[in-house]
Amino acid sequence: MRIAKRKELDGRQIFLVRIAAVTGALIFGGIFLLLLGENPLDIYISMVKGGLGTFFRFRETVNLAIPLLITSLGVMIAFKMRFWNIGAEGQIFMGAFAATYFALNFDYLPKPLLLLIMAGAAMVMGGVWLIIPAWFKARFGTNETLFTLMLNYIALRWVTYLQYSLWKDPSGMGFPKIASFGPNATLPQVFGIHIGWILALLLIYLIYIYLNHTKTGYEIAVIGESEDTARYAGIDIKRVVLKTMFLSGAVCGLVGMIQAAGISGTLSVDLTGGVGFTAIITAWLSGLNPIMVGVVSFLFAMLRQGGSFIQTAYQIPASAAEILQALILFFVLASEFFVRYKFMRTGKKQTGGAQ
Repeated sequence: MRIAKRKELDGRQIFLVRIAAVTGALIFGGIFLLLLGENPLDIYISMVKGGLGTFFRFRETVNLAIPLLITSLGVMIAFKMRFWNIGAEGQIFMGAFAATYFALNFDYLPKPLLLLIMAGAAMVMGGVWLIIPAWFKARFGTNETLFTLMLNYIALRWVTYLQYSLWKDPSGMGFPKIASFGPNATLPQVFGIHIGWILALLLIYLIYIYLNHTKTGYEIAVIGESEDTARYAGIDIKRVVLKTMFLSGAVCGLVGMIQAAGISGTLSVDLTGGVGFTAIITAWLSGLNPIMVGVVSFLFAMLRQGGSFIQTAYQIPASAAEILQALILFFVLASEFFVRYKFMRTGKKQTGGAQ
């Protein structure tokens, strides 16, 4: 047996492969649930109800989907250029740090102006945080995967220092927390959900247009396919890389502002919830398509919210619920392998030379 690259599958074939993967996930997940003494059908129905069954659950699913969706869009921009931005967690933290500075020190400003300043500061800080490894990559050819990954830990330690020392709230009775945002620094709500969902939908549209219908989007695609081709076409690779990486980091930085001003109400070490790493998976599963990013991110959020629901509804241990979620994710990710590759029988080698 050997692994061979497939010819490109059409949309119908890709759909069938993914349906087969989901079916396999449900079957193996069902076996796991039977071993726990639970009815698989009841659990699966409850997971859907846990994510969508009431407006409260739907709202919680959307709240989980918003940061995942926007972060996925951010890393997707970098991935289009084959720049492996593994540092979204750090960009989110630094964006939240910049937004928090203005929220705590300029809360006397009118709400619309303050929120715009917070969003702008978060995007600039997130963009600058990614420009650092991008510049080293363009100038010295450094490994951006390790560079961006290490910057995550620097950002986390910086936020930890702020929370436990420099910005520690003196009125927190010794509890290590940063002061909560005032009402002027809190995102307004539409239909009971903060306006991050509107920003997410707007970003899907804008990034789709940017990548598919602008000159820079074309240059990003060419550089992603072949830097040699890009040079031959006269594209200024360094300029496009730096501009694109700033945009990627800025989008991720915006997530920090949204989470701080829309969910937690302040900056904390728990702000990201790991979305910077989960976004890598959702970006790839979406085929680096902005519209599909929205769909995949929402399904991931529903899976997570449903998993939390069945823990309490069926008294399933948290580890068991996480194993069930991991099984589903594993099969879905495995489907991407079979979309691109196939197993082939290796025939017997012929013996004998030319007569």
